[in-house]
Amino acid sequence: MLDMFNAKSVAVIGASETKGKIGYDLMTSLLNYYKGKIVPINPKGGEVLGLKAYKSIKEYGHVDLAVIVIPSHLIPATVEDCGETGIKNIVVISAGFKEVDTEGARLENQLVEICKKYNIKLVGPNCLGIMDTYNDMNASFSSDIAHKGKISFMTQSGAIMAAILDYADKKNIGFSRIVSLGNKAVINENDCMKDFMEDENTEVITAYLEGIVDGPGFIDACREASKKKPVLVIKSGTTSKGSEAVSSHTGTIAGSDSAYEAAFSQCGIIRVNSLDEMMDYSSALALSPLPKGNKIAIITNAGGPAIMTTDAAIKAGLEIAELTTETKEKLNEGLPATASVKNPVDVLGDASPERYAFTLDTVLADPNVDGVIYLVTPQSVTDPEGIAQVAIDHASKTEKPILCSFFGGTRFEGAEKLLAAKQVPNYLYPKRAVKSLKTLYDYTVIREQEYPKSPEFDVDKNLVKNIIENAREKGMHTLGLESLDILKAYGIPTVGTAITKTAEETVKAAEEIGYPLVMKIVSPQISHKSDVGGIKLNLTSAEEVKAAYDDMMENIPLKEPEADLEGVQLQKMLSGGTEVIIGMVQDPTFGSMLMFGLGGIYVEVLEDVKFAIAPVNEGEAKDMIRQIKTHELLEGARGDKPKDVDSIADIILRISQLVTDFPEINEFEINPLMVFNEGDGAMAVDMRLMLKEGGSDDLLQSSPLSTRLKSTH
Repeated sequence: MLDMFNAKSVAVIGASETKGKIGYDLMTSLLNYYKGKIVPINPKGGEVLGLKAYKSIKEYGHVDLAVIVIPSHLIPATVEDCGETGIKNIVVISAGFKEVDTEGARLENQLVEICKKYNIKLVGPNCLGIMDTYNDMNASFSSDIAHKGKISFMTQSGAIMAAILDYADKKNIGFSRIVSLGNKAVINENDCMKDFMEDENTEVITAYLEGIVDGPGFIDACREASKKKPVLVIKSGTTSKGSEAVSSHTGTIAGSDSAYEAAFSQCGIIRVNSLDEMMDYSSALALSPLPKGNKIAIITNAGGPAIMTTDAAIKAGLEIAELTTETKEKLNEGLPATASVKNPVDVLGDASPERYAFTLDTVLADPNVDGVIYLVTPQSVTDPEGIAQVAIDHASKTEKPILCSFFGGTRFEGAEKLLAAKQVPNYLYPKRAVKSLKTLYDYTVIREQEYPKSPEFDVDKNLVKNIIENAREKGMHTLGLESLDILKAYGIPTVGTAITKTAEETVKAAEEIGYPLVMKIVSPQISHKSDVGGIKLNLTSAEEVKAAYDDMMENIPLKEPEADLEGVQLQKMLSGGTEVIIGMVQDPTFGSMLMFGLGGIYVEVLEDVKFAIAPVNEGEAKDMIRQIKTHELLEGARGDKPKDVDSIADIILRISQLVTDFPEINEFEINPLMVFNEGDGAMAVDMRLMLKEGGSDDLLQSSPLSTRLKSTH
């Protein structure tokens, strides 16, 4: 896409002299700023806004970029003309495509095929356009070009682009490149991510996304980009109603929010929840050095706001730095006797710019301080502009971030304008400054993040392939305990078990396995065995085993007359372990999404689970375990012995490989996995696997894991 932003000539196809038309706005936007060649295309020819107009792009010939604003039904033929003319970069602003109806979707498919034919990079359709401030190119129908800056921004909403530009103009926040993605027929967020990563004028990448076209490709692109530049994303459509709105707005199908949350955390994305947060964090990242750690100092001229800021910092995950003895002694020497030299450092309400300067000098020199919140409130003798200038002077010389909060209103207007003009981050509320500083620290950590490959275990893929093929031949889409061999093929320990078809076989197998035992009915039509009396616990003798078998065979057909009873399964009854659950469901955007949590009420009632996109590496598997709220129960809370967490991580990794090797597995669950004390391993007791029906990618709606995903959507 680099040549699109660096275009030396731009054709406006649909250029107009009529005010109120997009073709007029586009021409005006280009004429106001762009220094390259501007070529109006209008079927009437003549002149448009003082420039010679051509009746078709073929009449003029090649340009670096064509921007199209004509009725949708005319656009495929026009793009074909551009392709024949050798034009490789196109922006289609016009609406009327897949976001409208099936005819629009057909037109959009035509565009895609034409672009493939001529290797055209096309932004849109149904978008606001693109902008490059370093090329003075405003190829959009936004009236003004953004200030020059270090932030690139992509958005699926033209209205969001307009709002961000207006907000940024007021705050003097600058951008390098802006792309309104629209329907993403050809160019999508992955293309922009790679382009922004390579752009020498971009230092921070931001995005507003309603959905993602290629989930695995997005993860790969963001992992590469976030190692070089911070990536901040707003993902909308996080509720069921929001997802419906996304579909009607841009024709994009939004995946579950659990999947997006997991994917973002695995590829270095800083997720933000509002445009305010995006502008706060991105301006801090663009304008400030990164802190080496999370220990901060607070300089203030008022006690109350300092307490609020301290609380906010601790809640955000920052630490209040312990100032060195030397720092406190120096502050004692230079500050009034009633000032507080502990952190927060209170320079008192009558603090002059000189007092702020002395304190800031001293605090920044402290080796325990990684960053500073510079807090000012409007006291009667406060010199806002002078104190702002102190922050500006120090920000240009220090390698530690200084984030200001001029906590006031009318009296601080001059100081706010001065800080904005000199590109020093300033926030009305201290909490916003704190959260921005925490984001700086988060990116310090993200930048050092490594993404090792997932381990490859020696497994028996052929056995699993045969089990799945046999199930399909029988028309089975749900496999239960009868398919425990799948786990064995991937090296996952399973409880001692046998499947039998007669009472005599069952008693014989029971004697071989040993008591106590669990008996479970085997039937592809019965998912919830306990509901029909299909589970018998703690069987301790041959007599109890035979009685349990006879009871199932006599009574289950009365409750489930259509069920095919293939026998029973015997399992050794385990004790002394902790139940956990490991599951997977196919997400429409990112593919196989793993789930981990404690069993019982922790998953059913508290929904205390962690998700990750497969394949996962060892660190990600261990993070899944550590990041559930009840992880301390596995680590030996209240005197209990710690559980074998390493064996859980190993099984998560093996399941990750299984579902990656066999994408036809739609959903999968080991429930429960019994985890024993540290060093004693873990054992799968029950499992359930669902295949995609007829090869469809549609998620099955009836499984327990699907239900849990919906409930956490």
